[in-house]
Amino acid sequence: MLEGAWLYVLRCSDGSYYVGTTRSSLEIRIAQHNAGTFGGYTKSRRPVELVFSQWFDRITDAIENERKLKGWNRAKKEAFMRGDLASLQQLAKRKPMHPSRRPPAAGSSG
Repeated sequence: MLEGAWLYVLRCSDGSYYVGTTRSSLEIRIAQHNAGTFGGYTKSRRPVELVFSQWFDRITDAIENERKLKGWNRAKKEAFMRGDLASLQQLAKRKPMHPSRRPPAAGSSG
């Protein structure tokens, strides 16, 4: 069985969020981000600050949740990090499609 992993969220210097996973300690991983060890998203947005973390016993669960969170908008991420389930449920509801994107009504010419 694979070892567990951390799911973590960093707040970058520009106010954006970065979501990641690591098997190593969070302190080491954050230090690596702040040192610019990784050439990705956080390198040009340093310093970063840990704002959320959760341990998963299986790395596959951590990665699954990382992918889910990466697809969420800022408001949903913030509700999740606060543990605000009521807001998270409300934000998860689909919004009605903008009129310009709705398909034409049956029988209309268009």
